[in-house]
Formats: sequence, C-alpha cells, structure tokens
Amino acid sequence: MTETGDRRPLASRNTRWAQAIARRLAAMSITPNQISQASMAAAALAGVAFWLTSETQDGLRALLFIAAALFCQMRLLCNLFDGMVAVEGGKGEPDGPFWNEFPDRVADLFIFAGAGYGVGLPALGFAAGAFAVLTAYVRELGRANGAPSDFSGPLAKQHRMAVITLAAVVSAFEGLWLGDGEVLLVALVVVSVGAAVTALRRARRQTAWLKAKAAAN
Repeated sequence: MTETGDRRPLASRNTRWAQAIARRLAAMSITPNQISQASMAAAALAGVAFWLTSETQDGLRALLFIAAALFCQMRLLCNLFDGMVAVEGGKGEPDGPFWNEFPDRVADLFIFAGAGYGVGLPALGFAAGAFAVLTAYVRELGRANGAPSDFSGPLAKQHRMAVITLAAVVSAFEGLWLGDGEVLLVALVVVSVGAAVTALRRARRQTAWLKAKAAAN
C-alpha cells in the first residue's frame, strides 16, 4: 500500500500504542500490501461467523457473534497499520494504491453479506455491502476528477464497522431477552440507509466542488 498526504483522518494513528505496533511491524519482513490482504481474511472470517449464527444456538451462537465482532475490528486494525507501515515506516510499494482500496471493497461485501445470511435476508446484506462500496466509489470518482478525498459520513467505513461490531456484541446477549436476530437486522438497515445517504452526500459535495472550480476558472 502507498499513501499520500490525502489520508483518512484517524485519531488512533497518533496514539502511542498504534505507533509502537506500526514500528514493530515496519521492522519485520511484513509488507503493507500483506497487511492490506490480511484485512480481507479477517473480513471473510467475520462474514462466516455471522453466517454460522443462523445455524447455531445458545452459547456457540454467542461465541460466533463475539468472534465476528473481533474479526471486524481486526479488519480495521489492518486498515490502520497498512498505511502506517507504508508511510511512517517508509515501506510503500508501487502497487500499493491498488491494495489500499481493493481489499476494503471485498471486506465490506464479506462482512455485510455474511450478516445478511445470518439474519436470513441475504438481499439486505448485499444491499448494505453494495451501498458501502458505493460510498468509496464516489470518493474515488472525486479524486479522479481532481477533488480532495471526501471521507465524510454519516456512515463512513469506521462508522459502519462500529455499527456492525456493536450489533454483534449486543446480539451475543440477545438470548437474555429471547431475541432472534433483531439487533443485527436493525444494524443492516441502518448501514444500508446510512451508506446510501453517505454516497448521496458525497456526490452532492463533489458536484458542488466541480461547479465552484469551474466558476473560479
């Protein structure tokens, strides 16, 4: 992965623990691209865990939800450290821009499609994944048109992962109130609608920027 100054703003990037881990990774033979690729594996495991919750009950089901939450967060950690190792660690690679974006799109589909199968509504899961991919498409389209990257929400990547992670943790305990997938279902609706709104908002901001640029010239 290779990044420029046009990076997603992350407060965690400036924390001591993140910087210490990034330095350790940079000192190893691990490449930023490998970290980016690992995010797809983490997302796939999260998606499988979500899917298997529909086939299990009680304690095992709760453990699968916790596993899904952990793998979602592992995906985010990979997204954090690939950039830090590439930029701060000086290990950026020529094909880094591809690995910067491609794994994220695959990861979104793995996670949300798996969650959709988990609640018995695969179409809803794929819709959430599709709208998540659309937010990134609009951002990258803006960059192609010369606009700065727009990482605005309301449901940018970190927000989507927060929603699905929280839903997984709460779902692990939904047996206490005899729930059966309602929390995850609501989370998928929130992600679908929120990501769609995010894509539309970014599109509006982008077109406004292009018009302003044309007027200035």
